[in-house]
This record gives sequence, C-alpha cells and structure tokens, in this order.
Amino acid sequence: MSETQEIIEAIKEKSQLLSTLGHRVRIDLKDAGSILIDATEPDVAVTEADEDTEAETIITLSSENMQKLLSGKLNAMWAYTLGQLKIEGSQGVALKLSSLLKD
Repeated sequence: MSETQEIIEAIKEKSQLLSTLGHRVRIDLKDAGSILIDATEPDVAVTEADEDTEAETIITLSSENMQKLLSGKLNAMWAYTLGQLKIEGSQGVALKLSSLLKD
C-alpha cells in the first residue's frame, strides 16, 4: 500500500467526525500526491486527487507531517507557525479539519 493510500485509510477511519466539516479540502503531500476530502455530503468521500482538483481549502505539508498530525504527534497550529504546513483558502476550515482529525 502506498503512503498516500495509508493516509487516506487513516482519514477514512475518522469520516464520521468529518461529516460535520461541510467543505472540500485538498491535502497536497509534498512527496506523495494529493488527497481530496469532500465533506459536502453526509457520506464523506476521501480519495486520491491531483493538484488541479478544486477545493475551498488547500493544505500543503509532507506525508511524514500528515501522519504525525493524524497520530496527534504534531499540532497543526505549531506546524503552521513553523512553516511545515501551508494553507491556501479558508484557515478556519483548515483549523476545523485539524481538530476533527486529532479526535
């Protein structure tokens, strides 16, 4: 299983929580492709995407840091402050997503 697929599966495990997000978020992994979280419908879709896939918010970080965020070993605000995580679009949506992923 590819690193991107592992991250997708980890996010899917939290899809019930993500249903409250209500937005489309693309996560661009610097070293492993892109992931789209589409939480605009009750059934959240988490799929591989490409860099042209439209989303309201785009989060860019390394796959290693994404795995750390998912496991609770990295704080999203700290990563943003240190430049390890970049946000394009709504910062509020990105913060909501990070809080849902760490639950």
